[in-house]
Amino acid sequence: MTDLAGRVALVTGASRGLGAATAHALAAAGAKVAVTDLVAPEDLAAEIGGIARAQDVCLEADWAATMDWIRTEAGGLDILVNNAGLWLFKPITETTLDDWRRLHAVNVEGVFLGTRAAIPLLAERAHQWRGGTAIVNLSSVAGLQGAAGGTCYNSTKGAVRLFTKGCAVELAPARIRVNSVHPGVIDTDMGRKLIDDFAAAQGVGNNESLANVAAAHPLGHLGEPQNVADAVVFLASDRAAFTTGSELVVDGGMVAG
Repeated sequence: MTDLAGRVALVTGASRGLGAATAHALAAAGAKVAVTDLVAPEDLAAEIGGIARAQDVCLEADWAATMDWIRTEAGGLDILVNNAGLWLFKPITETTLDDWRRLHAVNVEGVFLGTRAAIPLLAERAHQWRGGTAIVNLSSVAGLQGAAGGTCYNSTKGAVRLFTKGCAVELAPARIRVNSVHPGVIDTDMGRKLIDDFAAAQGVGNNESLANVAAAHPLGHLGEPQNVADAVVFLASDRAAFTTGSELVVDGGMVAG
């Protein structure tokens, strides 16, 4: 079992889906978990014995306040999970500049701002752990391959992938490891929205769309949030002590075929 006892983790976009599953998994591994979202996930914090705060990941001042809060309430930071993100499925010819900016503000700028804000705290505690401290960025298989209708989303998740690699090299001397996780379609609200969007675009029913999406994964089904949460916990732990700049693909074989 992965042991994260004594460590403090922060998960953004934690109110549901992958964020909530990751918060539960980190807490189960022994970490004290701080969770944030646009509305503070107080119920989740109560369930896992953690702490919660409202946060807009697009705001630089909010990141500064969140770092002050986690230092005061938890004593520091060992693990940052940049999970907050938005989905958009729209042809590039119909994508507005507002669409583009909104998605990049959350999916890319939020990751940048969070990483930059967390570096001083992570560096302070990196010497305490064999594998140093860790940043895990949620990207997607959409950051590895293109798809019609997904151009804007693809670009954000591709940016997260290469941002992760650059940070891994730059922060290695400080013993801060930086890795990305690339899920396939996961059975969450966002995953179901994707299936609905595909159904509308293809002119088929939701059941047929679900079957088509499941078949795109060689394992034949959607992923579960726990599959992704387990990958995050591994990358956050000393079991991944020699792993940085890597992309862990959790996609049922989707990009392998």
